[in-house]
Amino acid sequence: MLALVGAGPRPRWAWAARAALSVTCGTWPAPQRPGEDRAFRVTPSRSSSASERMEKLDMSKFPVENIRNFGIIAHVDHGKSTLADRLLELTGTIAKTDHNKQVLDKLQVERERGITVKAQTASLFYNYGGKLYLLNLIDTPGHVDFNYEVSRSLSACQGVLLVVDANEGIQAQTVANFFLAFEAQLSIIPVINKIDLKNADPERVEKQIEKMFDIPGGECIKISAKLGTNTEKVLQAVIERIAPPKVSRKNPLKALVFDSNFDQYRGVIANVALFDGVVSKGDKIVSAHTQKTYEVNEVGILSPDEQLTQKLYAGQVGYLIAGMKDVTEAQIGDTLYLHKQPVEPLPGFKSAKPMVFAGMYPIDQSEYNNLKSAIEKLTLNDSSVTVHRDSSIALGAGWRLGFLGLLHMEVFNQRLEQEYNASVILTTPTVPYKAVLSSAKLIKEYREKEITIINPSQFPDKSKVTEYLEPVILGTIITPNEYTGKIMTLCLNRRAVQKSMVFIDQNRVMLKYLFPLNEIVVDFYDSLKSLSSGYASFDYEDAGYQTADLVKMDILLNGNPVEELVTIVHKEKAYPIGKAICERLKDTIPRQLFEIAIQAAIGSKIIARETVKPYRKNVLAKCYGGDITRKMKLLKRQAEGKKRMRKVGNIEVPKDAFIKVLKRQPDK
Repeated sequence: MLALVGAGPRPRWAWAARAALSVTCGTWPAPQRPGEDRAFRVTPSRSSSASERMEKLDMSKFPVENIRNFGIIAHVDHGKSTLADRLLELTGTIAKTDHNKQVLDKLQVERERGITVKAQTASLFYNYGGKLYLLNLIDTPGHVDFNYEVSRSLSACQGVLLVVDANEGIQAQTVANFFLAFEAQLSIIPVINKIDLKNADPERVEKQIEKMFDIPGGECIKISAKLGTNTEKVLQAVIERIAPPKVSRKNPLKALVFDSNFDQYRGVIANVALFDGVVSKGDKIVSAHTQKTYEVNEVGILSPDEQLTQKLYAGQVGYLIAGMKDVTEAQIGDTLYLHKQPVEPLPGFKSAKPMVFAGMYPIDQSEYNNLKSAIEKLTLNDSSVTVHRDSSIALGAGWRLGFLGLLHMEVFNQRLEQEYNASVILTTPTVPYKAVLSSAKLIKEYREKEITIINPSQFPDKSKVTEYLEPVILGTIITPNEYTGKIMTLCLNRRAVQKSMVFIDQNRVMLKYLFPLNEIVVDFYDSLKSLSSGYASFDYEDAGYQTADLVKMDILLNGNPVEELVTIVHKEKAYPIGKAICERLKDTIPRQLFEIAIQAAIGSKIIARETVKPYRKNVLAKCYGGDITRKMKLLKRQAEGKKRMRKVGNIEVPKDAFIKVLKRQPDK
């Protein structure tokens, strides 16, 4: 018997015994992975048994008037995901346990950082007034860098829950998200969360909502999502205050792809909102974007895991798999319709405008194709990233990617590592500048008078242009009164121009400033949070371009320019920025056996320098007294050796240096 437990092939009778056991007792349970809770184990639909697959939901039981599509919007950390957990528990979609935390936040990066990065959909079934309602909930991110995700999700909704923290009150992103929903003409239900906190003041927040958004205080629902207090009222308000979708099931199919992801076995899984018609397995559908025809293999709803249905009807939100094997085939914002029944395509989405550009290169060029495939699959899931082919003398072939902000860039990089096991080198982030060309010859060469520069190494010389333009943004800062002076000083140091100052109540003030984008993109948010003890919040929107006196600053290591560290700076700030970068590089670059000169240069003029001292052997250790000329001879020989070594020595810049060197010291 002991021999069976050890290694080696199992005897035939052991397999027969196992087969017999599985017949009498049912199949053996699959082994539990270490650290896995059985309650959270999800069996994918493709591996479920035949009897389970037959139990498809009949979605025709839900007429249009019994459907509500709504999103949850709020500032970061105001309790969106916690409220979504309680609503899922309340409707019986998930079992009520103590482990239900951020159920809809499925990505590893979301769990680690405690923030929502991807909007997630879940269908809830709720009995109210003797009727069964289908509620399609979309939980959205709260950070300004993922604003595009919010605006896209709202296209599939008819109303929103605007969640506000009873302790912190209205924050910058609350205002931005309110106007997104307001412009989309959605019903807005204000929800004041965290009323269980010791310092909560829901009455003050109610007055803020009334003053800022002109919503009567009586419409606010006061809840504690953590404890589940009053969450039932939220669902009732969704049914009473949000209108059902205006759609027709008799018209031909018209479905909007508002999100998608890639499964290596089943291809592209598209999240769709049906505006007209019906779709079922076996239907032939056409993509308005590619004009390709597909056969629908599977349709279903997300609750929050995939659940097969017989059909999807107009007004409903679900997923659809149609054998799209190439990631480029599923464009977010695309319209799907039935073969030979063309319809007018839906307007889709306004393309995202990148605020930050960075070069991305594989650590080893042999990994180029794997990284290309990983970037394609990840950009399918995160369509706000723009991709351009690029190459560098030092780093080889790669891409220049456009992101909505620095956190967006960091999350994208983290997802590449976690989901696709891809290690990359990211260069210094920059913003898109413009240059107005002076000569007709150059205009003919570039085919336009005004060119956009996303790669600092391609920044044209001053002699070739009439003026440079830099991007500006309109920033909104909401802060307690006592920090106003410090924050105003910080903004002035960043070349900002004040536009307005409004008091929300006795304690809080809203400041609006016009900022140059390159002044806030890297570490303004960190400085703002440290100055205000974490109480101030910040949001921004694009405000076009303005004329600026810009220069290209090269960083030289032992006289050789490092292409990845080239930056574009304002002329007034060139010296302090160059000095700071040299100082930080000195701390980042490891010491070598030879001296390293780190210099910041504008054209041929060196404006700052730091030196990394070499490791030195004590060549005088063996000299006990004796003539000075003997010592001088040994030191001279060592200096000559170091000089030769410096000519042939390569300096490795650590890959995290590119972000580190750009971060400023905290603004005093």
